[in-house]
Amino acid sequence: MKKSRMTYLFILILLGAFLFVAGELDDSPGLQLLGVFVAIAGIVGLAKDNKKLLNRFKRNKDFD
Repeated sequence: MKKSRMTYLFILILLGAFLFVAGELDDSPGLQLLGVFVAIAGIVGLAKDNKKLLNRFKRNKDFD
């Protein structure tokens, strides 16, 4: 997994949290929902990348 991709996904999660909080302050449910979707997209992206990395270690038998 490239470090730049992981950094972008982490920033996406932080952006989602910021949008959620900003939507709460502005009393905007649409912005809150957008923030939740953005954060979930970042979390799913990180989970997929970590799963690929774990499978690569298992194939090479370097995990043990």
